Amino acid sequence: MHDIYNFVSGPLVWVSFILFIGGCLYRLISMAALAKEKDPVVYEYMSLRFALRSIFHWIIPFGSENMKMHPVFTIVTFAFHICLIFVPLFLFAHMILIKESWNISWWFLSDSTADIMTLIVVGSCIYFFVRRITQPEVKFLTSISDYLILAVVAAPFVTGFWTYHQFAGYKIVGIIHILSGEIMLVAIPFTRLSHMIFFAFTRGYMGSEFGAIRHAKDW
Repeated sequence: MHDIYNFVSGPLVWVSFILFIGGCLYRLISMAALAKEKDPVVYEYMSLRFALRSIFHWIIPFGSENMKMHPVFTIVTFAFHICLIFVPLFLFAHMILIKESWNISWWFLSDSTADIMTLIVVGSCIYFFVRRITQPEVKFLTSISDYLILAVVAAPFVTGFWTYHQFAGYKIVGIIHILSGEIMLVAIPFTRLSHMIFFAFTRGYMGSEFGAIRHAKDW
């Protein structure tokens, strides 16, 4: 087990980061080229003003009309994304590893706060799952990959919570935690999770088209 831990927490970490960074660069470059091919003038009407206006409205809770129409979904979605980003980046246990590896550190969450935010992520995943099987318009558009993505996102948080609180079998679960985190990292550029890297660009494109060309709001 010790050898497995050293492998997943050592070489496999570097492999996952290389695939993540390389995958992100590949997707961004290929998407930029595809956009140019499909719409040769796409970059000519890109507007920083309208792009930022659109991004701003879509990152503010209830900034769009659609968000106002679905208040519960909006609250859960924003809570989910905030916790999904903040917990891995500002968890004290992760900070220790970063400090030991690269001798750098930054502000971190208290353990109790991280626990609450972890449970919010897990609870949100359950909410999204139930929503996909109960709401007809969402169920119609749902495929097996959507459930797999939910599992990939939830796994690092469930196993991390399990390991931190040292429930039964926590040493094995700790290895699964590291592995699931690496799987999620690699999955980001190559699955629907890629909206994490494309959001600013797609929203900027939509904002520019609606604002600069159609002279209308995109929310």
